[in-house]
Amino acid sequence: MSERMSAQIDPGTVTLVGGGPGDPDLMTVGALKALAAADVVLCDRLAPRDQLAEWAPNALLIDVGKTPGHHAVPQEEINRLIVEHALAGRDVVRLKGGDPFVFGRGGEEIGACRELGIPTRVIPGVTSAIAVPASVGVPVTHREVSRAFTVISGHAPLSADELDGLVKVGGTIVVLMGIGTLPQLGAGLLRHGMRETMPLAIIERGFHPERRTTLATLGDLVRVLGEVQPRSPAIVVIGEVVRQSAGLSLSKSSVDIDSLLAEAGA
Repeated sequence: MSERMSAQIDPGTVTLVGGGPGDPDLMTVGALKALAAADVVLCDRLAPRDQLAEWAPNALLIDVGKTPGHHAVPQEEINRLIVEHALAGRDVVRLKGGDPFVFGRGGEEIGACRELGIPTRVIPGVTSAIAVPASVGVPVTHREVSRAFTVISGHAPLSADELDGLVKVGGTIVVLMGIGTLPQLGAGLLRHGMRETMPLAIIERGFHPERRTTLATLGDLVRVLGEVQPRSPAIVVIGEVVRQSAGLSLSKSSVDIDSLLAEAGA
């Protein structure tokens, strides 16, 4: 009897939730509602987590965070956990940093659920690709400066065709997960025709109180990287829009934007 009843359990639901770039104030209303109703929450490292126990008071909280080069919980295991809890009739929230469909493997997780007929939905989040540059006054587009922006993953070096395409399309380049491959990216863009004076910003720990933002030029990138030694998580913005940050003029090869903003009382 118990086996028959167990076999008749209807699956729960799986909701992919984008937690935004780390600031709890940038969580959406939909995200908070989903967490409040969750039975299980699988949480990423970069998702807002300080108030998670308050947001999901009745949920089992499972940390599946990944650090650069170290995946304590492989993606296949994350997929298995999501499916296992949902098939047991639980409502599962997969909480991610940023937006779940911007380099978040959200499509893979949704696919694993749909193969088994598990009801799914996606609650988009504020992507760090736009929000983190905005936090230091860098717009990804700007009239008469940039009418397009390309978001790329720096997880692996780009091919020659990809580098050539980035240079030809123009506009703004936003790099996620790219600190480790940034020297190769800079050299590749220069090799394919981007000028040495192209400005760039390296924004570390976006909405964290210890945020650090370095302004530099593409031609001086290697030296600046040696000086400041940026660490993940960080967003890199390459393009003329960088000059729009708080009206700063790129008069030096390396500028700490946050220090200048503090001095100006911004």
